[in-house]
Amino acid sequence: MTQAELALRLGVSRRTVRAMESGAYAPSVTLACRVARELGHPVEAVFQT
Repeated sequence: MTQAELALRLGVSRRTVRAMESGAYAPSVTLACRVARELGHPVEAVFQT
């Protein structure tokens, strides 16, 4: 899945997805849960560095 596709599914900008990936932005718990669900990973994985 591309950053653009994930951003569209989450209802956020591609810039937000890129910032989350680089560690420059820590998502809210709600957004982290949505990211985890879309990617098929546990929510803890979203916060790992």
